[in-house]
Amino acid sequence: MAQQAPKFSLNHMVCPRWTPAQLIETAAEMGVGAVELRNDVGENSILDLEAASAAGHRAKELGIEVLSINALYPFNIWNEERAAKAQELARLVDAAGGRGLVLCPLVDADHSASAETRRTGLEQALTELDAILGRYGLQGFVEPLGFPISSLRTKAEAVEAIRSLGLESRFGLVHDTFHHQGAGESAFFADMTGLVHISGLEDPDIGFEEMLDAHRFLVGERDRLDNVGQLRRLLADGYDGYVSFEPFAEPVHALADPVAALRESMDFVRIGLAR
Repeated sequence: MAQQAPKFSLNHMVCPRWTPAQLIETAAEMGVGAVELRNDVGENSILDLEAASAAGHRAKELGIEVLSINALYPFNIWNEERAAKAQELARLVDAAGGRGLVLCPLVDADHSASAETRRTGLEQALTELDAILGRYGLQGFVEPLGFPISSLRTKAEAVEAIRSLGLESRFGLVHDTFHHQGAGESAFFADMTGLVHISGLEDPDIGFEEMLDAHRFLVGERDRLDNVGQLRRLLADGYDGYVSFEPFAEPVHALADPVAALRESMDFVRIGLAR
């Protein structure tokens, strides 16, 4: 039976000023079952085994699942540096007791590789990552980024590559509601989706191909991305994983009471899905 209500998670981007322990403790306080840690939130980043182990220990104490560390970038430009970084991050995810590693593609206006070259690079990266993640029993969460200058914009392209290599058991998609709209993608791949990220666009003067991370707020009544509609479709199609809040807008990060804002956004999504 299709899931009727979302399971929420907190990505550390909800409040980068929190320590990993504070993020985990807030999730427990809110009755949220999981968190996503990050390696790009300044002094609160997970960058070494001590920090990863401490976060994992606190999560286990409170019964909170660590979904991922976010992220390996740019995962689809494979070289010795990327291989070393992937090894390092896999060890950190493992130390934190995490489920997997988020994989983000190159976003660069000067990247002029052909479609064939991009596909070859993607397949090489997936093959190499299969071996690295496999050593720790981890998943790879491939997150296509819908920006016009992204080297991997659509979920369809990622799915095609994963399936062509027979790596469906290792890799799943991140369905990011912001990037789904940014790419102009209509296809949903609930069966291939391992994680969902949600955020809202409110500015009425910004087009979907112009929006940037700084425009990503919590989901509310002014949302233009149809987060509720996207979630309704994913849940109806059988997605039963976590829905993780991932706002990047500075006004969200500066909120005096982020917990109240998160509760309000959760209520908005729940009520919308119940209609």
